[in-house]
Amino acid sequence: MESGVIYGLTAAMYGEITIENGAVKQSNFHDYPMIRMHESPVIETYILESDSPIGGGGEPATPVIAPALANAIYDATGVRIRELPINNHDFGKELIGD
Repeated sequence: MESGVIYGLTAAMYGEITIENGAVKQSNFHDYPMIRMHESPVIETYILESDSPIGGGGEPATPVIAPALANAIYDATGVRIRELPINNHDFGKELIGD
């Protein structure tokens, strides 16, 4: 579950594939930025009892991270994020209005 959140944060913050000379530049995790332990927020996981059949545990956390993070940024700054990765945004410029 926690890894689904980390992967979602990575996609939202850094998830960008670049093409150079007609080929994908990132070949594996050594040159594709990932959220590291020192960058990771504290994640609290709660498992609830359910009568539903057993299903995936980590995957459902991944797709909701980018919109949740973008909405949190909007709530805190008034800047609406409409493109990913979030790390490419210049918030100083967007907040000042230059």
